Amino acid sequence: MNSIDLLEIGAAIVALLIAIIGHEIMHGWVAYKYGDMTAKNSGRLSINPLIHIDPFGSILVPLMTYFLPMLMGAESGFLFGWAKPVPVNIHTVIRNGGYNAAMQVSLAGIVYNIFLATLSSVIVLSMAQPSNVESVAYIFGYILILKLLLINVILAVFNLLPIPGFDGAHFISYLTLKYKIRAVTEFFAKAEPYGMIVIIIILVTPLKIPLVMWPIQTVLNLLVG
Repeated sequence: MNSIDLLEIGAAIVALLIAIIGHEIMHGWVAYKYGDMTAKNSGRLSINPLIHIDPFGSILVPLMTYFLPMLMGAESGFLFGWAKPVPVNIHTVIRNGGYNAAMQVSLAGIVYNIFLATLSSVIVLSMAQPSNVESVAYIFGYILILKLLLINVILAVFNLLPIPGFDGAHFISYLTLKYKIRAVTEFFAKAEPYGMIVIIIILVTPLKIPLVMWPIQTVLNLLVG
């Protein structure tokens, strides 16, 4: 493993933490704007990474998705993971802002990821591609921006999927509740314990190509051409 590989791994870790921790904080911050003090009172609006890291979602899953393909003889995989969910009292949010507010809370993390991806694309397009004579700091910064772009697109795409327990499913649940279609919400509530199984099935089967890889590539093409 050479120095560039180490820089890439380090940048990927930093980018992942920025993406997943900010994603969760945004859920709590939008809920706070609608009068829900749960996240604030529990200290979860802090940017301190230690209070947000989930041993499984922030460490084990990213290691598996990144290094497992390499152990199987392929190139490194993409980083995917999550931080500890920020606690939100959605009933308070709905009481103060209705189902539209609940939908905003659901989409807050995705909006954050899309914003970071867009900002990263603007920055990387304005940067010169590093050469061997560039400083380590410049090379690391360039790789970090690339990783921020890729990881935030990945997280946005995954969370937009209507998978039980994920933001896309939460959004659809509140949308259908707004129009008094309770069957959809009840379905997602019953299926939520199986959301991770659905994710694993997507990741290890050809389903990941149309559901994940194509949307990711489409968004990347829109951002950087």
